[in-house]
Amino acid sequence: MKVTDHIKNAKGKTLFSFEIVPPVKGKNIQELYNNIDPLMEFKPPFIDVTTSREEYVYVEKQGLLEKQMTRMRPGTVGICASIKHKYDVDTVPHVLCGGFTREETEYVLVDCHYLGIDNIMALRGDAMKDQKYFVPTKGGHTYATELVEQIQSLNKGDYLHGTIESGNCSDFCIGVAGYPEKHLEAPSLKSDLKRLKEKVEAGADYVVTQMFFDNQKYFAFVKAARDMGIEVPIIPGIKPIAVKRHLQILPQVFRIDLPQDLIDAVDDCEDNKAVRQVGVEWAIQQSKELKEAGVPVLHYYSMGKSDNIHAVAKAMF
Repeated sequence: MKVTDHIKNAKGKTLFSFEIVPPVKGKNIQELYNNIDPLMEFKPPFIDVTTSREEYVYVEKQGLLEKQMTRMRPGTVGICASIKHKYDVDTVPHVLCGGFTREETEYVLVDCHYLGIDNIMALRGDAMKDQKYFVPTKGGHTYATELVEQIQSLNKGDYLHGTIESGNCSDFCIGVAGYPEKHLEAPSLKSDLKRLKEKVEAGADYVVTQMFFDNQKYFAFVKAARDMGIEVPIIPGIKPIAVKRHLQILPQVFRIDLPQDLIDAVDDCEDNKAVRQVGVEWAIQQSKELKEAGVPVLHYYSMGKSDNIHAVAKAMF
């Protein structure tokens, strides 16, 4: 079922969803299941599965280091299929522009259609670690808007090498990212909202926001989006602070601000166990206010560990 249908069927009730990271190659999928299992208590209608673009590693050959390309977390579509089968829940694979050609993207989308996956999260993706700015893959997309357009074309039976007349075309529901504190590359929030509107006009069905820790920024973002004519559901993304170094890492990587009250509370913690509890309590308060405001879904970034997400969800659902 489509994410937007889950929202409609909820009839105003706030839903619970979360996002998981695939295991690195060589790891067993059981570890992933162990983190998902406790969260199924709260009946998520869908689970997001992230994907990662290629990266470079250095392999020693004949005494020299050779630069080679690899993917450390492959198998997003397969993981989505296994989760869908094991838990009877809809999954949302993340599909990136970065690291994929249009043809590779089409193969991914066809596989998703074969497997009965109804939803796609369409993202541009980040720059590679050795790049200062995002550089599109040769033969790939530069912007998420172009990726949305390709998905919508496939929904109409228009493939890269011609139109296929079929009574079984894909009908993907498309999610895209929104940034309450603007994308780190955007010159202003208004210009970033214009890009978001372009994605919606290209066919995006809903928006999931980047993490934020001040609900007022989410509310202001939604209002600005509505004023600009963006009417699709805007789902807030929430991540509990878990370790002290998040105070430095999150603002640096995601270009977000942390409220001073949260910073002070984390600074006062003696260890990361106490930090984790502060993060849970802050996320609960965020969630309560958002739920009271009638958000369609509370979407949590689990990032591989579910104990803190479980604690938040236990207080909310």
